[in-house]
Amino acid sequence: MDERAKQLHNIARGYVHSLGQGNFEAIPYDNNVELRAPLCPGGSSVPLVGRSNLKAVWWAPLPSLVAGTEVIDTYVNEHLSAVTVEFLCSIKEPACTLRILDRFTINAAGRITSQENFFDPRDVTNPGWRDA
Repeated sequence: MDERAKQLHNIARGYVHSLGQGNFEAIPYDNNVELRAPLCPGGSSVPLVGRSNLKAVWWAPLPSLVAGTEVIDTYVNEHLSAVTVEFLCSIKEPACTLRILDRFTINAAGRITSQENFFDPRDVTNPGWRDA
């Protein structure tokens, strides 16, 4: 496997590990990173911009909500500019496990410049929806 591909796989797996450990500082976000996620203010259609903004708005509640994470697999694009990670994220309250796909664009310096988060938020926003 090419060194760049290894780097991308490691960044994605490291992200999931850092999420599970509640360690924002270990994630190699670029200062101007853009995040799109269903649970961000404005939802996926409105990017949250800037590393400090991500930490203050999106990351702040996560350490108290995430009980653990488990990587399923990672996938690198053919241009070696992006990586996707498929993982399980256990949530404390409401108790559930989310199946998540995150896609990261990684610059030449190995910094995450964009992240898009894909998952069905109903287990968090509407507990019991499956029973309805």
